[in-house]
Amino acid sequence: METYKGSIANAETHHHKFVVQETPMTRLCKTHNIITVNGQLPGPTLKVRNGDTLVVKVLNSARYNVTIHWHGIRQMRTPWADGPEYVTQCPIKPGATYTYRFTIENQEGTLWWHAHSRWLRATVYGALIIYPKLGTTYPFPKPKHEIPILLGEWWNRDPISVLRQALFTGAAPNVSDAYTINGQPGDLYPCKGAVRFPVKSGETILLRIINAALNQQLFFSVANHRLTVVEADAAYTKPFTTSTLMLGPAQTTNVLLTADQTPRRYYMAARAYASAQNAPFDNTTTTAILEYKSARKGAPSRPSLPRLPAYNDTATVRAFTAQIKSPSKVEVPTQIDENLFFTIGLGFVNCTPGPRCQGPNNTRFAASMNNISFVLPRKTSLLQAYYQNIPGVFTTDFPAVPPIKFNYTGNVSRGLWQPRFGTKLYKLKFGSKVQIVLQDTAIFTTEDHPIHLHGYHFYVVGQGTGNFNARRDTASFNLIDPPQRNTIDVPVGGWAVIRFVADNPGVWMFHCHIDTHLSWGLAMSFLVENGVGKLQSVEPPPADLPPC
Repeated sequence: METYKGSIANAETHHHKFVVQETPMTRLCKTHNIITVNGQLPGPTLKVRNGDTLVVKVLNSARYNVTIHWHGIRQMRTPWADGPEYVTQCPIKPGATYTYRFTIENQEGTLWWHAHSRWLRATVYGALIIYPKLGTTYPFPKPKHEIPILLGEWWNRDPISVLRQALFTGAAPNVSDAYTINGQPGDLYPCKGAVRFPVKSGETILLRIINAALNQQLFFSVANHRLTVVEADAAYTKPFTTSTLMLGPAQTTNVLLTADQTPRRYYMAARAYASAQNAPFDNTTTTAILEYKSARKGAPSRPSLPRLPAYNDTATVRAFTAQIKSPSKVEVPTQIDENLFFTIGLGFVNCTPGPRCQGPNNTRFAASMNNISFVLPRKTSLLQAYYQNIPGVFTTDFPAVPPIKFNYTGNVSRGLWQPRFGTKLYKLKFGSKVQIVLQDTAIFTTEDHPIHLHGYHFYVVGQGTGNFNARRDTASFNLIDPPQRNTIDVPVGGWAVIRFVADNPGVWMFHCHIDTHLSWGLAMSFLVENGVGKLQSVEPPPADLPPC
């Protein structure tokens, strides 16, 4: 952890340089170049305190355009630093630089940073740890030490090539060849080698777990050890103990682990939770080793392996999710100004059979919210277009409800399979209290979707299975201690309801964090105006904002 000086009121400014570059790395017995930050996988861990400012200069020395997103940071008054390409900025081109500047305001816990440009996130990511202000501490016993655990995916091919092939053919992309823990696949793959984490008997450690996988929800467990959940998505929770976690892509979970077992070596492991029926997925298991320093000589050399749930164990996911709650009563918006209903899911585009129509039944895969498949601009960013009054880039007619009501989780008429394409935003008045019902659909298959809202966190007031019914389901909402998240896993074949106050002006992306789905258009954006004309309370665009 970095050293801090000064009183509680004296926040620090942290300067970092990120060099995005190609780096040769060997995994699964093969060596090839991957895109990294500063030659590391995962990239550098950033450590700050609540109230500190980060200044990160990014030099793009790779061959692809790139941006960096600071996942979960609210970016109050600094939307230019949020990072999604063509939403808040144009990408940093090869050879160019851009400096991200932002302040952490009233946030602490485990977040992370990652590329937000095509599939570079596969290897361009790292932890962002926000400690409490000096003079304050965690709302739980201070652990002896802390370990960031970043779960990832690994391809033996260039991930950008995998994406390009999928976008050309219209079919689903090839699944990953391995999962990783802190960049290493572990002992259950060829050319084994797992990361080791030494612990002392009796001590309690804090595991800061981040699902940085590109496309896969993951179960996580540590053999013979119980995990006490104390935080999710940088928001403290009512502590509860479990043997298994499930994290959707982009979600973070902090757990306390006490080294109270026989001194030896134990595997921590992660593998897929795959909810989509008949869809291929990487059915392998990544491992790392929790190693007691006092393990006696002659103890079993092979670590114990935890019992992870079956890949389709939705019951375990529901039980785990239901336990995540805020530590005490919270101020949930109750008088709703904007009541939105978004269907989410996959679809198909009809096309002439051939090399570019290799999806199901000679179609191309697509994805949408409310039957709109999101199209990013290419000549400017949405925020620049709004701020500079550039016409013809977007419209503000994203539908507040599905254009057609149907049995969302039942048999869906073929006439509803094909979405419309557009760059449509939904305008929110500053200060409005917003409720969004997120409804999974069964056009291709029902599926668990991790939906992330940039610039905000929100309360999850309800979740359930089947089609949402306002008259029946509203009565079961938790308005006392619902969890606060920045990414919500909408249950497979079900719904989730979130609430927030639109108090952060800017253009904010709202999208599925399965990057395959994002590439197919499962996204939209909110335009939040501040009521005083344009975005006057927002800092002006930086001088080095990348041109398109």
